[in-house]
Amino acid sequence: MTTTVPALGTRTAEGSALQAVLLDMDGTLVDTEGFWWDVEVEVFAGLGHTLDDSWRHVVVGGPMTRSAGFLIEATGADVTLAELTVRLNEGFEDRISRALPLMPGAARLLAELAAHEIPTALVSASHRRIIDRVLTSLGPQHFRLSVAGDEVPRTKPHPEPYLFAAAGLGVDPARCAVVEDTATGVAAAEAAGCHVVAVPSLAPIAPAARRTVVNSLEEVDLAFLRGLITATA
Repeated sequence: MTTTVPALGTRTAEGSALQAVLLDMDGTLVDTEGFWWDVEVEVFAGLGHTLDDSWRHVVVGGPMTRSAGFLIEATGADVTLAELTVRLNEGFEDRISRALPLMPGAARLLAELAAHEIPTALVSASHRRIIDRVLTSLGPQHFRLSVAGDEVPRTKPHPEPYLFAAAGLGVDPARCAVVEDTATGVAAAEAAGCHVVAVPSLAPIAPAARRTVVNSLEEVDLAFLRGLITATA
């Protein structure tokens, strides 16, 4: 399936410089970062290898090719990158078919953005098959666009996914607010020139210029996101 870009015009809220909100998926909207690690541990156990828990922070938030490649090299497992990718995706799909918890504040934030007709995109390093499964729980009507990690030549931490999303929505990246939970995603959004709200999931993220760190999505609403843009407009 190709990246979804419904034929809807961009509409900027009156009196606000905010043009769009771009959101990461795993660990940001859905509480699944731990799922990926559990699946990786399970798959490598089946291959006869035990994963070191310290590797968890190395693989979190990155594209599957990078994470899987690192684990193959670290363990010396007799598996190809293509084979491992299939096993990990299948294991993750099985997990989310049993439970898919949303992060606190996620449903409320998405509903508020939709109610005010703020152009919103889902931008994830996960593959399309995973995104489409998760969208059934998040509500595809909340997003005008979704970008998957296997649909862009270079995924996070490269800025391309966020630049692609902004172009698809017809907006200026500098007037977009991005919500991310990992350093990898934050790096991608900042390189694209976006304002970033970091909601750290597994590893701490420090505040910086054009980056605001919060403890939970429950601290984030439309007024908060508009304030990020107007403060520097």
